[in-house]
Amino acid sequence: MKFYLTHAYLVLIVMILTLIPGLAVAGNTVGQTGQAASSTGSDPGSDLPGSDPAAAPATLAYTAEDDEFEVDIFQKDQAGQDNHAMIADPLEGLNRAVFVFNDKLYMYGLKPLTKGYVRVVPTVARKGIKNFFNTLFFPIRFVNNLLQGKGEAAGMEFSAFFINITLGFGGLNDFAQKYVGIRLQDEDFGQTLGSYGIGNGFFLMLPVLGPSSLRDVVGRAGDWFIDPLNYVQPWELSGGAAGLEKVNWTSFHIGEYDAFKEAAIDPYTAMRNAYIQNRNALVKDLAGAQKLKNSKE
Repeated sequence: MKFYLTHAYLVLIVMILTLIPGLAVAGNTVGQTGQAASSTGSDPGSDLPGSDPAAAPATLAYTAEDDEFEVDIFQKDQAGQDNHAMIADPLEGLNRAVFVFNDKLYMYGLKPLTKGYVRVVPTVARKGIKNFFNTLFFPIRFVNNLLQGKGEAAGMEFSAFFINITLGFGGLNDFAQKYVGIRLQDEDFGQTLGSYGIGNGFFLMLPVLGPSSLRDVVGRAGDWFIDPLNYVQPWELSGGAAGLEKVNWTSFHIGEYDAFKEAAIDPYTAMRNAYIQNRNALVKDLAGAQKLKNSKE
């Protein structure tokens, strides 16, 4: 059943991809209209919800020159073209509704559950679980390094996997980083598509999963096939392991989301921009983005 659902999901994604050029043209038309209006001193977005310029932090100010990719995922960025939005968001109304749903799910579900988990499970055990899942997801990073032509990074990934499996007690201890100095980079199929020149497409807020883009949704589908958890049987065990990984990861980041919301005038816009900015940086292999990712892990 899972196999057929996955293929149906991929067919749906392909259908959506056929609509992208039209959406991109519409997005570019709106952007050009906004530029023309701003040149005459008017504010074209003043009547739109969430269009307050103060809603996005100044550090997230963006132009097309900051990003290699155009709104149209099938075209690379054109030099000199100025975009006021980091990514097209034609489904903003629906995305905002999903954002509210995810917010409530976190505040009244995941956060209390994680706090209870922290009280019961000691830090050393939680770190071991984190290291174990990081080792388990080795195939995703390894394969995508190869697909991006990063032979050296793939070799380091394999070395770290072998070291942690043998000397790290089955991956419970990150021996490779602590004693060998191997620091792994986050790689996934969404980044691989980006390295091929495929842009973000439009923004999507996914239920439970959080912020994403059309490219990263396709990337998730690609990573699904090389995620070891998806081959664990029965499916209840696979789902339970995925839930444990999420709760355990969250246990190291309690309070970060709350601080983010308090600091943002419009949390939805801030999250959308921060997500796309970070993903673009990861695609470009910017050191700052990888350093931030590694520090959060």
